[in-house]
Amino acid sequence: MSKITVLPHVDVCPEGAVIEAIAGKSICRNLLDNHIEIEHACELSCACTTCHVIVRVGFETLAPSDDNEDDLLDRAWGLSANSRLSCQAIVGAADLTIEIPRYTINHAKEEH
Repeated sequence: MSKITVLPHVDVCPEGAVIEAIAGKSICRNLLDNHIEIEHACELSCACTTCHVIVRVGFETLAPSDDNEDDLLDRAWGLSANSRLSCQAIVGAADLTIEIPRYTINHAKEEH
């Protein structure tokens, strides 16, 4: 079983965390199943950017993103070369270290 190390995030995971990850599930689903409440406004359907993460370790072990994910990532706050939508990045056998960006573009939460 692989592990996901979550770097500290002031709102979502202040202490950081290390969780046992289930291969074949998305990063987002693994986080949610371990009570790390990452935003996911579109309910994991690849229709927003609220579950954006930066994969600091293990990025190269993930399957490449598709065009739809890439188009959405272009709109994500704090985009980096190692950015992924956590609802689309499927965990494999390798350990991952992720950073949840400080902000998201979430109009519903921001009450626009």
